Amino acid sequence: MLELLFSTSDSIVPLVLRLTLGIVIFPHGAQKLLGWFGGYGFKGTYGYFTGQAGLPGIIAFLVIIGESLGSVALVLGFLTKFSALSIGIIMLGAAFLVHRPNGFFINWFGAQKGEGMEFHLLAIGLSIALVITGGGAFSVDYFLQSLITN
Repeated sequence: MLELLFSTSDSIVPLVLRLTLGIVIFPHGAQKLLGWFGGYGFKGTYGYFTGQAGLPGIIAFLVIIGESLGSVALVLGFLTKFSALSIGIIMLGAAFLVHRPNGFFINWFGAQKGEGMEFHLLAIGLSIALVITGGGAFSVDYFLQSLITN
């Protein structure tokens, strides 16, 4: 089981994928957990998710933790497959439960009621690629894989 979780190659392509996804998702997670970048922090976000958005408490908690800690884990290449899967599931939920009614495109010019799904679809694609490839070279997973298999 551990071998599957940490399995990866020495390719640098996953490094580019995980840095891209991790760096892009981090500010969103930091908004939700820490209140950085104009966010509401854990208490405010949890209250919104469980109140107005109607999410169960455990789902609200997992979304907040998944985006914040998952993005950091991706940058480090630690538990890459699990972190990418978590972020991919969060983005899938956001795309189809929240943003689908707003169409496909990001709201570049403020003409739509809200944001479309294109950002989320890109994040899902990056997540799928990382679930398949793992963290690649220069990842904690690559180091741990060598310890587990030797």
